[in-house]
Amino acid sequence: MSVFPFESGRGRGGLADDVCRRIADEIVLGNFAPGSRLDEVSLAARFSVSRTPIREALKQLAIMGLVDTRPNRGSVVAELSVDQLDQMFEAIGELEAACARHAALRMTEADRAHMLELHAEGRAAMQNGDIDRYDAANLELHATIIRGCYNPVLIEMATSLRHRVSPFRRTQFRNLERMGESFEEHSVIVEAILAHDVITTYREMRSHLLSARSATNRVAPAWGVPSNSQQKLKGESA
Repeated sequence: MSVFPFESGRGRGGLADDVCRRIADEIVLGNFAPGSRLDEVSLAARFSVSRTPIREALKQLAIMGLVDTRPNRGSVVAELSVDQLDQMFEAIGELEAACARHAALRMTEADRAHMLELHAEGRAAMQNGDIDRYDAANLELHATIIRGCYNPVLIEMATSLRHRVSPFRRTQFRNLERMGESFEEHSVIVEAILAHDVITTYREMRSHLLSARSATNRVAPAWGVPSNSQQKLKGESA
C-alpha cells in the first residue's frame, strides 16, 4: 500500500482517487475559483462518473484543505492564500530535508538500490516527455527517501503535509522544462545520499522543494510569486 493514498491512483478507491486528482488539478490551475460551489451532479457529468466517487473525492479534498464543507452550501473551493501555500511548502521543505538527512545515514542497501531504480525510471520518463510516468516516479522516489529516515514521527508528519501540497507539486510537471530541472535536482540529492553527505542532502532537498513552489507559478500564475520571506529562504539555501 502506498504511503500516500491520494497519490497511489489505483487499487481500492482508485476511481475516487483519480477524480480527486482531476478536481485538484482544476483548482490549482484556477479553473475552479476560490469560494465557488462544487456541485456533485455537475461534477459527475463533467468527469463522466457517478456521484459516489465525486462524493468520496470531495471528502479527500476537504482533508487536503482544498475544499470546505459549509452548511446549506455543500462543498466549496477553499480560500487558500498565496502566503498559506508558501508556508506549507516551507514546512514540507524542512520536513523532507530532515527525512533525507537521516536517510543518508540510515537507508539500507535495498533502499538505496530502489532509489536508484526510481531515479532511472524518472530519467526515462523525462526523456520521453511522459508527465504521468515522471510524476509517479517522482512520488515514489520522495516516498522512498522519507521512509528511509526510519523515524515514524517524521514519516507521519511529512506524509500528512505532503498529502496537502501534492496537487501543487504534481501540476508543476505540465511544464516539460520543469521535469528536466527536477531530474537534475534529484540527481544531486541521490548522489549526496549515496555518499552519506548529510549536509548536502539536507540543503539540496530543501532547495528542491522551494524550487517546486516557484515552478507552480509557471503553470498556475493565480498562486502568485513566492513572498519576500520565501525568496529569502531560497537565497539562504543556495
